[in-house]
Amino acid sequence: MGTTAFMVLFFHAYFWVLKNPSGDAFELPLMAPDRWVPFTPAAIYAYGWLWVYVSVAPGLVSGVRSLLRYGAWVALMCALSLAIFWLWPTRTPVFDIEWSAYPQLAFLKGIDASSNACPSLHVAAAVHAACWLHWRLQALGAPRWTRWASALQCVAIVWSTMAIRQHVFIDVLAGAAVGLLFAWLSIRSERRATASDSATASAASPARH
Repeated sequence: MGTTAFMVLFFHAYFWVLKNPSGDAFELPLMAPDRWVPFTPAAIYAYGWLWVYVSVAPGLVSGVRSLLRYGAWVALMCALSLAIFWLWPTRTPVFDIEWSAYPQLAFLKGIDASSNACPSLHVAAAVHAACWLHWRLQALGAPRWTRWASALQCVAIVWSTMAIRQHVFIDVLAGAAVGLLFAWLSIRSERRATASDSATASAASPARH
């Protein structure tokens, strides 16, 4: 319920920024990796999987305080990206693709324009979730294959942003950097907070004789 409410609030802010940029959007250049990734309409399924993928990590967070801290860091990451979108509007190039031939992609292009491009918040969210899932699955003693499965899903989501021409390589790099930064900051903060909570609980409990 919390994840759903967060997404609703986020999209309200996202589309407001999309429709009210501070100036004209700068068109991002294409690089060699953009030519290496072929246009793949079926990648829309991997692209949409993000909304399931990012919901798993908070489900593995134990305790209300930890969950609130997790949400606060994700909100801060989104707020920073939205501020960048507004202050420095960017857009992807116009690709020579007949979008009407791909109804699902045409729908996506219709509701999510090519602006709000860099950094790719889609990539940032996937990378942030992947880091948290790796940490939590390891802490829970889950089999190693679960961490590999998580990592592969993250890679598929990142790849999909370029495969459906929603983002370009520069967006992906910037988004990955944002995701890694906030994953490192939030996990470090959570470890310290958890250690502090444990120390406080131990001090408050009656001594055993």
